[in-house]
Amino acid sequence: MKLKEKIFNIIQIGDKSNPISRMFDIFITVTIVANILVTFLQTFDELAFLTTVFKGVEYVTIFIFCVEYILRIWTAEYLYPDKSRGRSRLRFLVSFDGIVDFLTIVPVFFLSGFVIFRMLRVARIFHLFRLNAKYDSFNVITTVLYEKRNQIISSVFIVLILMLASSLCMYSVEHDAQPTVFRNAFSGIWWSMSTLLTVGYGDIYPITPLGRVMAICIAYLGVGAVAIPTGIISAGFVEQYQRKSNISGLKNEDIKEIAEVFVDKKYAGKTVQDMEEANQLTVFLILREDFSILPQKDTILRMNDIIVIRDENENS
Repeated sequence: MKLKEKIFNIIQIGDKSNPISRMFDIFITVTIVANILVTFLQTFDELAFLTTVFKGVEYVTIFIFCVEYILRIWTAEYLYPDKSRGRSRLRFLVSFDGIVDFLTIVPVFFLSGFVIFRMLRVARIFHLFRLNAKYDSFNVITTVLYEKRNQIISSVFIVLILMLASSLCMYSVEHDAQPTVFRNAFSGIWWSMSTLLTVGYGDIYPITPLGRVMAICIAYLGVGAVAIPTGIISAGFVEQYQRKSNISGLKNEDIKEIAEVFVDKKYAGKTVQDMEEANQLTVFLILREDFSILPQKDTILRMNDIIVIRDENENS
């Protein structure tokens, strides 16, 4: 095995079959937590005397992130074996992991006095998502959000329409009575947002009888507006767990049509949809290390994944 491939296997998160990789996972987790902790502690005036220590820890952890980032770019060809070396590196750079890694180290190399660069430090927290993404419970969440994305977007669009309509109505009713409070339509949007989302800051509120009646109606609409995306996501979780139960409760005659297949170089780096369309089969489950992943159409297959499939040709 080449040195580059060994390094790739080590820095891959969630590879429990490799003791060195597991140690690296623990090391990088401690580094991420230390970096985030220092970022928070630097905001306390009472700890100003430890600024030098905090800066030292920050620079050390950022150096580790830089080394990891360079190694991931260098070994990207093993993550995307179906692409050329240049394309695989570009694919990593524009991936979620690549963007998070880049945003994490960018503020160090620019003037930290600018607000935009100080805000980019928040990206370090997203490192934790990369670790959680290897666990089945997190995969269920991302799968539900992806499969229900159209319904969620539609519900958000409905909320925006209600927000714009209610803000214009409230501005029309309250502007003459409170010209300094409801000065323009944006003031109405701020009020409608806090009302529809049941936040209720209390800095802007109607004083006219008609405005108060409208506020009551809009508040009721807000309860329903919040319930719509909540119900969609809840239904998605129920569907996912039912799908998992259906897999474990297959009948004997169905099991005969089920097979487990190892993913080789031919399909490594391709999506589940590519494999299903090319072979006329259905992928039920992906077994990766000690994790079971409920597949979605754009799930990327990796080398040595075990996929549970059923041949659709046998059912026809």
